[in-house]
Amino acid sequence: MASHGKKYLEARNQVDREQLYDPLEAIKLLKSISYANFDETVEVHVRTGLDPRQADQQIRDVVVLPNGLGKSVTIVVFAQGEAAEAARAAGADYVADTDELVEKIQNGWTDFDVAIATPDMMGVVGKLGRVLGPRGLMPNPKAGTVVQLDNMAGAIEEAKAGRVEFRLDKTANIHVPIGKISFTQDALFENLAAFVRAVRQARPAGASGNFIRRVTVSSSMGPGIKVDPYASSLTL
Repeated sequence: MASHGKKYLEARNQVDREQLYDPLEAIKLLKSISYANFDETVEVHVRTGLDPRQADQQIRDVVVLPNGLGKSVTIVVFAQGEAAEAARAAGADYVADTDELVEKIQNGWTDFDVAIATPDMMGVVGKLGRVLGPRGLMPNPKAGTVVQLDNMAGAIEEAKAGRVEFRLDKTANIHVPIGKISFTQDALFENLAAFVRAVRQARPAGASGNFIRRVTVSSSMGPGIKVDPYASSLTL
């Protein structure tokens, strides 16, 4: 077990690890015990009762956080011709319409947060699967990152604004960032509520009972705080 520093232990001692906190109380506590000297990312971890081995118990979806992520989002778009020009006009940071950038990614470059592609470029993108796949960067129609020309500007705008993809991992958990510790309590709560609602709406066909077993919020350096996933403020 990794050892923790004095400040972490002091923060952890202020958290009742057996209590299910009201969401707003949890966020207030999270902000009050933050001790890092940088603007930490606030993360949400959802423990589900799903079996990731079953095809009808998968979750992969997106949510647009109402208050964004508090960070600059770097976007690569795989497109050609008119779609490539539309991507540049909409604010894409990189447009992979030449072999040069594709080869750079193939060699392991992934200094970006979101990859978007037009359908005609998926053959090229497919060859980058070993690089993009493990990092969760593979464009996917369900995630809204495989788009036609008409939807290019909207997809880029959403990604820049705080569009977050979430998916079930091999241990039946979902992990996403929902903002920065410098956000107001209300802004973090609104992002948390939007995410939890999106997970509920993405409930797979094979789920049974209360498939959300546990919700925990934490900051980059801080301890986890258990949130009541069925608090009325999260079910509205």
